[in-house]
Amino acid sequence: MASSKMAFAAILIASLFFTASLAFPAHHEGAYPTGQSPKPGLSPDYYKVTCPQADEIVVSVLKKAIAKEQRIAASLLRLLFHDCFVQGCDASVLLDDNDGVVSEKNAIPNKNSIRGFEVIDEIKAALEEACPHTVSCADTIALAARGSTVLSGGPYWELPLGRKDSKTANMKLANKNLPPPNATLHRLINFFQRQGLGKVDLVALSGSHTIGAARCVSFKQRLYNQHRDNKPDRTLEKTLYHTLASVCPRTGGDNNIRPLDFASPAKFDNAYYQLILEGRGLLNSDQVLWTGSDPEVAGLVRSYAENKHLFFQHYVDSITRMGNISPLTGYSGEIRKNCRVVNKHIQ
Repeated sequence: MASSKMAFAAILIASLFFTASLAFPAHHEGAYPTGQSPKPGLSPDYYKVTCPQADEIVVSVLKKAIAKEQRIAASLLRLLFHDCFVQGCDASVLLDDNDGVVSEKNAIPNKNSIRGFEVIDEIKAALEEACPHTVSCADTIALAARGSTVLSGGPYWELPLGRKDSKTANMKLANKNLPPPNATLHRLINFFQRQGLGKVDLVALSGSHTIGAARCVSFKQRLYNQHRDNKPDRTLEKTLYHTLASVCPRTGGDNNIRPLDFASPAKFDNAYYQLILEGRGLLNSDQVLWTGSDPEVAGLVRSYAENKHLFFQHYVDSITRMGNISPLTGYSGEIRKNCRVVNKHIQ
C-alpha cells in the first residue's frame, strides 16, 4: 500500500512539473521577446546556407555610401518604414512606374522625399553577383536599415529574413497609411494602430529621427501658420524658431534641409528625446509626443531621454515587430532581380 502511494505521489509530482514547464518554458539565449517571434517562414538564419555572406555584402556597400554621405543612413532606415506601412514589408516602395504598376514613389508622402534607391540598387547588384536570385529586395531593405542603424552607433538586432517581393505597388495606400510630418498625436496613434503597433512602438520608432534631416516644407507650417493664424507654434523653443526661420523663409526655400536632431545629427542615440523635452523637436509629429497630452506617450519620451539603454531595447523590439508586418513568404511573391521592376519585365 505504501509503495502504491509513493508511486502515485511520484506521478503527481511529474505531472505538476510537466504542466509548469508548459506554462513557463525555459528561456534560451537569443530567443525572441514575447510578441517578437518571426512570422512563419522568416528566420535570422534564412540565408545561412544559400548566401551566408549577405549581411557582409550589405554592410560593405553601406560603409562606402555612408562615408560619402552621412545622411544616406537615415534615408535607408526610412525606406523600411515607408515600405512596411504600405501593404506590408514587401519592397513595393522600390517599384518604378511600369505596365500595371503605379509607383508608390509618387505618393504625396514620398514624392521628392524618400531617397536611397541608388544605394539599394548597388547592394542588390552585389548580392546578385554573389548569390544569384537568392536575396529578396524586401530583405535587402531590412538589412540596409539594420546596417545603417548599427553603422550610425545604434543597436544591433536579430533580423528575421525570408521575405519575398511583391509584384504590385499601392500608391493609394501609401497616401493613406504614411503619417504626415504635421500629424497630431491622436492621428499618429491611429496610423500605428492600423499596422498593429502601439504607443511604445510609436515613441520608440520615432527615435529613428535621431539621425537624418527634413526639408523646410515639412515643418514650415510650425514657423508661420501652425494653427492657421499666421503665428508660429507656441511649443517651439524660441532660439530654435529663429534658427529655422533664417534658413526657411516664409516663401521659397522649401527644399532647404535641417537636421532632425540638432545635438548629434549623425549619431544614433537618445538626444532626439532630450531635445523634445526642451521644445526643440523639428517636426510637429516629433514635438507632439511630448505636448500631445497623453501621459503614457510623454512618459516614454522622458524615459528614453533619461535612459539610452531602455530606448535601444524598446527600439529593437519595435522595429522587429514592424518588420513582421504582412511579409510575403513561401510561394507568395517573387525574388526580383531588379528591385525597380517585377521579373516579367526583365529580359
